[in-house]
Amino acid sequence: MLVLGGRSEIGVALARRLAAAGRAATVVLAARRADDLADEVATVRAAGAEVATVEFDADDVAGQAAVLDAVEAAHGVPDVVVVAFGVLGDQARAERDAAHAVAVVHTDYVAQVAVLTEVAARLRARGRGEIVVFSSVAGVRVRRANYVYGSAKAGLDGFASGLADALHGSGVHLTLVRPGFVVGRMTADSGLSPAPLSSTPDQVAAATVRGIGRDVVWVPGALRLLFTAMRLLPRWAWRRLPR
Repeated sequence: MLVLGGRSEIGVALARRLAAAGRAATVVLAARRADDLADEVATVRAAGAEVATVEFDADDVAGQAAVLDAVEAAHGVPDVVVVAFGVLGDQARAERDAAHAVAVVHTDYVAQVAVLTEVAARLRARGRGEIVVFSSVAGVRVRRANYVYGSAKAGLDGFASGLADALHGSGVHLTLVRPGFVVGRMTADSGLSPAPLSSTPDQVAAATVRGIGRDVVWVPGALRLLFTAMRLLPRWAWRRLPR
């Protein structure tokens, strides 16, 4: 199992759960400052997996293939690849600072398109594998309050959905996970208070474990019905929603 975004709370929780279930004997955590992942390594190792780390800067699109090459040389082609990196960014700053807006979109969309394309090609060549991609309900219908982040997630959601269809019949499957608000380190660091139907990283990981093999996993499941209705809200009402 390869976790691209090895510092992600959701990614580590997912690796821990799959290791504990005997579904991930070896886990590779790929992240910046890979030598500073002691806590993440200990968490997954305690669940019974052998754990390795590799330096990975998701924003360095040109270097992504070399990281995947290094992982394959040391451990073989992964059976499961989890794409768990991303940033929230600062919406207020992004509205006045074009460079910041582009940085958010680069990490949350461009870098993910690049690495998913690389990963899919490698798994397709082998003829089997599972890809897990974390989108967000923020991308299902983009809101005024976080439209930069939401637009990147909308793009990722569309790309991953199309890639899943392209992989159909190849032996490779892609599971797209759409969590709502996640109460974790990333949202806490941004000063955001929990929204209705929030989840923890471990709850998202648990739902993902249950949902691997399905096409789309909503976390919590009630959000699927909620957003089906929210898509029908008129524009004037939608723009008034706080987030």
